[in-house]
Amino acid sequence: MIPAGDGIRLQKLLAQVGLGSRRVCDELIADGRVTVNDEVADLGRRVDPEVDRITVDGVPVSVRPGLVHYLLNKPAGVVSTASDPEGRPTVVGLVPAEPRVHPVGRLDADTEGLLLLTNDGDLTHRLTHPRYGVEKEYLAHVDGGALRPNQLRQLREGVALDDGVTAPARVSQPSPGLLR
Repeated sequence: MIPAGDGIRLQKLLAQVGLGSRRVCDELIADGRVTVNDEVADLGRRVDPEVDRITVDGVPVSVRPGLVHYLLNKPAGVVSTASDPEGRPTVVGLVPAEPRVHPVGRLDADTEGLLLLTNDGDLTHRLTHPRYGVEKEYLAHVDGGALRPNQLRQLREGVALDDGVTAPARVSQPSPGLLR
């Protein structure tokens, strides 16, 4: 615990990082939705953003100074990498050059969609490591109309690729030619 007078008040820090006004952040804390180092936080709690691990509803909050997070709607024709030996445009080229960031996950070059770019290694690890079970959702248009039930079953059981079998997918077909 930080001595009184040291650190920054938790609700002020949460407001500074964009979780809402101080009043909204007060309510988050009062409702028991905020933890500091795995303990439910109290109003008035002081924290050190360089040391303390802060979560809201179990999701880590990036509060360290200098962290950058971009949510990018990746256009088709742009690759999800920091540099490309083939000279194609990259997602990193679509955001400011400083501070340097990296994409979290990837989308195929022909795919468009939401992609996170950040310099926050802890967040990247928590979002991408299988141990944390963060689900990814895709909406895919497929040529040829509706998939047959056996094709959907194959996706649900895993698909054999050159480098192994994919993990089973939760898949639905909201309309012919559209997979979620």
